Amino acid sequence: MRLFSSGERVHLVNAKGDHYPLTLKAGALFQFSGETIPHDAIIGLEDGSEITLSRGSRFFVFKPTLAEYTLHMPRGAQILYPKDLALICMWADIHPGATVVEAGIGSGALTMAMLNAVGEKGRVISYEIREDFARRAVANIEAYLGSAITTDRLLVRQQDIYEGIEEEEVDRIVLDLPEPHKVVPHAVTKLRSGGIFLSFLPTVPQVELVVGALRKEPAFSEIETFETLLRTWNIDGRSVRPDHRMVAHSGFLTTARRVKRLPKKEFTVRPEEGPLPEKETIEKEQI
Repeated sequence: MRLFSSGERVHLVNAKGDHYPLTLKAGALFQFSGETIPHDAIIGLEDGSEITLSRGSRFFVFKPTLAEYTLHMPRGAQILYPKDLALICMWADIHPGATVVEAGIGSGALTMAMLNAVGEKGRVISYEIREDFARRAVANIEAYLGSAITTDRLLVRQQDIYEGIEEEEVDRIVLDLPEPHKVVPHAVTKLRSGGIFLSFLPTVPQVELVVGALRKEPAFSEIETFETLLRTWNIDGRSVRPDHRMVAHSGFLTTARRVKRLPKKEFTVRPEEGPLPEKETIEKEQI
């Protein structure tokens, strides 16, 4: 059984599905449209419990999922949508024990998703040149995953990844920044063979640049670009229709695989063998 404690981040959800984030604090009071409830009345309850405010309004109290938390957490920079976070972790194959280099950290949404995926034995190294973004992201991450994670599994480097990557033989490089094509040469030397390069970009010209940079490098193969659209549906008896609003284009994902190619063989004719037969002669012999 999981019980709420003081200092924990929870979401109060009403009948309409509206979320109200709340950090529990002993002795504090939650207020909503003239109604109140003491935090102490929530502390000690089980996750998913229903509560009643002073005038009868009812809410469920949940430990927010990562998707819910990222949509409602304080922001320093624009966040990635949960649909993109899920696909990034899948297409980049962020697995337990992996070492992942990312840039930039933004508000921390993608970082949290990857920290969950790499598990206790993995690491995420985040390059972020803006101190205010890094500070906001670390606060969001610690509020959801705990302060120990920024000591054990997350390293934030206030450095420009365009100038280079310090880590060697990393498993994955994941980029959410405007010019990922500038990182491609560094990825050639720092990404292990079989490793995955992934970038998230909002516009086609940016995608053209990064795909062009990847194709120029023999060290990369399996280059692919795609986008995803998320549309929810309204189900009410026999009234079944798509919702009027949807999360359509948010960005393009481009992935590539680091490879080791065999050296190209050079075919030469030894003097004693004479010249190669003419094309016409070869065709007659084959007939």
